[in-house]
Amino acid sequence: MRLLLLGCTGFIGRELLPKLLASDHHLTIVSRKSFQKWNSILPTNNWTGLQLDPANPESWKQESLLLALEKAEGIVNLVGEPIAEKRWTSKHCREIQNSRLSTTNSLVEAMKSLRKAPKVLVNASAIGYYGTSQDASFSEDDKSGKDFLAKLCKKWESIATGKPKSTKLAIIRIGIVLGPDGGALGKMLPVFKAGLGGPIGNGQQWMSWIHRTDLCQIIQEALTKKSCAGVINGVAPEPVAMKEFASTLGKELGRPSLLPIPGPVLKLLLGDGARVVLEGQKVSTKKLLKQGFEFKYPTLVQALKAATNSIQS
Repeated sequence: MRLLLLGCTGFIGRELLPKLLASDHHLTIVSRKSFQKWNSILPTNNWTGLQLDPANPESWKQESLLLALEKAEGIVNLVGEPIAEKRWTSKHCREIQNSRLSTTNSLVEAMKSLRKAPKVLVNASAIGYYGTSQDASFSEDDKSGKDFLAKLCKKWESIATGKPKSTKLAIIRIGIVLGPDGGALGKMLPVFKAGLGGPIGNGQQWMSWIHRTDLCQIIQEALTKKSCAGVINGVAPEPVAMKEFASTLGKELGRPSLLPIPGPVLKLLLGDGARVVLEGQKVSTKKLLKQGFEFKYPTLVQALKAATNSIQS
């Protein structure tokens, strides 16, 4: 299948791109950054890189991008500025919103102009759609929350639904992605290895996580399986409290996990962005299991063991 990939050169893309190439897909990868490093990571002729900013509407006037879109049978859109890595200034909040909404809007409008629309669009969203709660459990049928991230995800998904009628849409509400070389775990590993790790905040907030390998498999099945459509919670079957996550990670590393990181300290660093870490949501994965999806890492112990072993080996 010929695929157009947006926002796929970061943490998730480092595993997703080789996986798609191994499945004989032909890739056109769009990124703001240079593709120099990918020439060694992806040693094959079965991909093309376009150095463009998909969040900039002017990029969608470029002939190279329009031609790639016209040829694409499937599209994966994971574009989005990181949410929990900077303080939520008004400027950064605009960047968080614009990267997602502008890219998806430009993509959808360009798709509508095609004589033949792509077969499938896989569009990212986030479990932040549901808002936060320590008591509720959320499924794909639940309504959106009321906070900044929930409203953003609702708008993001609404724009994606404007795709051509003939195009299948899969919206993946992604949880906390675990992998050895980035994401939340990548930031926590050095601290825990130094014996300074522990739960963030009160430790009671829910963490609905997924190993990167399983998320990449969900994306691949959304591209190729008719049944993998609509809204899908991209999380593993075993959400845990932050306290349990920290304890399990400490055990896998053979390090103590007793030093909590106070919420006020995190708020000083991230401002409102600290809410992503200090508040959580318990998200159900019943839809994936009902569709017969098989997780490679269904439990936190399995996921952390795989991630930490690959770092230590």
